[in-house]
Amino acid sequence: MHAMEISRTGLEVEWRRLEVISENLANAGTVRTAGGGAYQPRHLISGPRGEFSAYLDRSHASATAQDERLDGVMVYAIEPDATPPRRAHEPDNPQADADGFVTYPAINHAEQMVLMAKTARVYEANIVAMNTARQMYAKALELGMRG
Repeated sequence: MHAMEISRTGLEVEWRRLEVISENLANAGTVRTAGGGAYQPRHLISGPRGEFSAYLDRSHASATAQDERLDGVMVYAIEPDATPPRRAHEPDNPQADADGFVTYPAINHAEQMVLMAKTARVYEANIVAMNTARQMYAKALELGMRG
């Protein structure tokens, strides 16, 4: 894979992560879903597309074979958060149970906002890497045309 393609996979993963974070924040007050319970926050699990240990094992492969093993990143799964929901005593709320408690999703706004800022920075870093690779390819073409 080339540098621009690797950065593109990073952009795709981080964009999906931003979507998951946005969905969590948008549903922070959702006490009833179509399934009947409180919204279940989710988180994205990502990692290398190829076998990372194979890339690290440089003793048995040429540089060309190493480049072919660079596959970028991918989303492995989007899993529900295991944090138990928050219960608030609100007996006047129409969504309250028989004991007067309303079950809210366990979404930490500050944590989600920090993760969103971090994800945005990673997204920006992938754009910078992609633009740098594009400039390097353009310069290489320019130099090749001179020779």
